[in-house]
Formats: sequence, C-alpha cells, structure tokens
Amino acid sequence: MSLVSGRDLLAAAGAGGRAVGAFNFSNLEFLQAIVAAADARQTPAFLATSESAIEYAGLESIVAMTRATAETTKVPLCLHLDHGKDLALIRRCVEAGYTSVMIDASSLPFEENLRQTRAVVQMAHAAGVSVEAELGRLVGREDGVVVAEREALFVDPAEAARFVAETGIDSLAPAIGTAHGAFKFKGEPKLDFDRLGKVREATGGLPLVLHGASSVPQNLLDKCERYGLDVKGARGVPEPDLVRAIAMGVSKVNVDTDLRLAFAAEVRHVFSEQPKDFDPRHYLGRARDAVRELVEQKMELFGLAK
Repeated sequence: MSLVSGRDLLAAAGAGGRAVGAFNFSNLEFLQAIVAAADARQTPAFLATSESAIEYAGLESIVAMTRATAETTKVPLCLHLDHGKDLALIRRCVEAGYTSVMIDASSLPFEENLRQTRAVVQMAHAAGVSVEAELGRLVGREDGVVVAEREALFVDPAEAARFVAETGIDSLAPAIGTAHGAFKFKGEPKLDFDRLGKVREATGGLPLVLHGASSVPQNLLDKCERYGLDVKGARGVPEPDLVRAIAMGVSKVNVDTDLRLAFAAEVRHVFSEQPKDFDPRHYLGRARDAVRELVEQKMELFGLAK
C-alpha cells in the first residue's frame, strides 16, 4: 500500500481508548520488523525517523526502502519525521515523500515556536503532508534530543489553545512529564494527567501525542542485564499510565527506546549462544524478530490491534 498522511492514521484512532503507535527506525531490520507487526495485527503505524536517523541512513535510502516495504502490506502506514528542528531538512522530507513531519521548535520562545510551526504547516499542507508540533519540553537524552532537567517546562493549556488556533497543526505533543531515553524517572513515575485533560479540552479534541512513551518493561531489562547490557536504573512509563493517557485523548504514542533494548538484547543473546557465528543474517534476523514481537505487544496495548 502507498504511504498515507498522518491525518488518516490519527483518524483511525477514533475517539478515546485507542492510539496509533509511532515506532522509530534507522535501518532495514527495524523497518521490516515494524511493518511485519503492522501486517500481522492489521494495525496502522507511523514509521518514524529522527534527524540523526536520516544522517545515518540517508534520506533517499530511507524513503526508497520504506516505500518498497510498505508495498508488502495493505495496512495504512505513514512515513514520519520525528523531532524535526532543521527547517531545510523538514522541507527536504516533504519533497522526498514523507507523509507526516514534526516541527519541534519547543526549545524556542513561544512566539518563535508559533511562527516556525505556522510556516511549516503552510508548506507541508500544500503537499498534503500532516504536521505535528510540540509545546513544553521533555527531559532526557535520546537520538539527539537533549534537555536538561532544570530547563524542562510543562505545556500551558492556554498557550496550547492559542498555538493550535494560529498554526493549523494536525496534532500536538504536550509535555506532561514523560522523558526521552531509558532513564525517564529518578523516583516514582509521575505524569500530569490533570494537565493533559486541560490541554485536551483547550485544544478542542485535537489529536494529542505522547513522546518518550517507552515502558522499559522489567522482563526486557532482565534480558538486557542477563546478556551484559548495562541498564541499571532504567525506568519507563508504566503501561497503566499509557492506557490512561490514551483513554484521555492521546491518539499517537511514540516508542523508540524499548525497540532498541529488545534489538540489542537479542543480538547479545545470539552472540552468547553462538560465539562462532558471524553471519549478520542470523543475529540481525533474530533481533528483527524480537522487535516485531515487541511492536505487536505495543499495538495490542494501544488498542488498535486485531
């Protein structure tokens, strides 16, 4: 199937209780795993790439292999730019065939964020490409996104209302307490659900996006540590909190860290069992299968899987 706009996938989430997963990839194995999971569960998905993923794999290569892989299924898929900060790169993505882009000017003053976002919306909508933006800032570090904890700002519902009205964005990522990376919380996980509800009301039901939403499950941590991956102290968003956020209007849930952990743990597992095997098709193939299984679990948790 040809790639579709992010708006189409957000509409598939419907009204409450369900969300579309956005899964990051930067190589063929991750892409194949995500699409295979979508096909197996007949569930739409955002295929997300960061700016650093594009730097790693190349824009043209990403678009070409995504289009080819999408043709293997009839499930709607969307190629999405995650945390786009470089306006020139955002334009290149739109021109190259991305069907959704995120403009992340959340580190800038509100008025400048609004100005840049409005310009991206005008450019992208002219090409039929949907636009996501962010208000507030997440803590943590992952894939080139770095925000010191002391600088973290939660979204202001009143600003969100004005921002949505004046930009015309298709979805909004509000900062409510999640974080990037595997080390999201020092103490007990705490999301500001009251703030989420106020943002939902203030923005008139606009689809909301939850960033930094990997749950870093204990069974995955156990496997990582069993095979020598040091993840001591890693903590993610509890799955009940994800379900609650989705019920409150979150229509898109971003997952990256969990996929990386699953992939790395399985590669180490293969090496520990078969130290003489240096065929990448063997260890990468098993790691790809581990990611596919995890994506299927996420799709079921998010409520759209069949």
